[in-house]
Amino acid sequence: MICLICHLPFESNLNFSSVFFLSAVEDAVCSSCFSKFQPISNSHCPACCKNNVNTYCQDCLYWQNKGQKVNHRALFCYNQAMKDYFSTYKFQGDYLLRKVFAKTVRKVLKNSRGYTLVPIPLSRSSLNSRGFNQVQAFLDEAKLPYSQLLGKNDSIKQSSKTRQERLSSQQFFYLRKTKELPDKVILVDDIYTTGATIQLASQLLLENGVKTVKSFSLAR
Repeated sequence: MICLICHLPFESNLNFSSVFFLSAVEDAVCSSCFSKFQPISNSHCPACCKNNVNTYCQDCLYWQNKGQKVNHRALFCYNQAMKDYFSTYKFQGDYLLRKVFAKTVRKVLKNSRGYTLVPIPLSRSSLNSRGFNQVQAFLDEAKLPYSQLLGKNDSIKQSSKTRQERLSSQQFFYLRKTKELPDKVILVDDIYTTGATIQLASQLLLENGVKTVKSFSLAR
């Protein structure tokens, strides 16, 4: 097998990483590359999984003070290895990298009974530029059904904003359909930073009849 990250041949090794993540990566990346991804530790924000925090983090307190709930799960820290991964996957358009976490994502989300998975969309200009939605791509690879309930208007990219600009972002999502919305939704994104993107999408869904909204991302 050839590692999708370092592009070197490797043999499946059952002695690396945790049991939980092992089966998810043995077919895609070598043990050396995967060991560079840092799982969220047991010490994390109870609302958003921010690592190495023993109580609610600053971002979650901000949303709570605004009367907005946070119910988010993330799997990995946004360390340098994850930053490099997303740089190649998203911004250099390496579509094969959708495979790296597909089994991990499936293991976590396949038993979300009663919930509809809703990927965070790209704007039309971003989709045309990138050629694919990175979130939908790893859900497709994970063979998980989802519903494209949301669309996104063109706006300044969140990654180019300061923390305060992210928190004060105005609504840029819209509903692609308004009838027969599910009662319970899990919003799926790639990276959770301040929570602003998830909050905007969540607000829109709740305002239109969805009763419960949780969220999930690969990285926090």
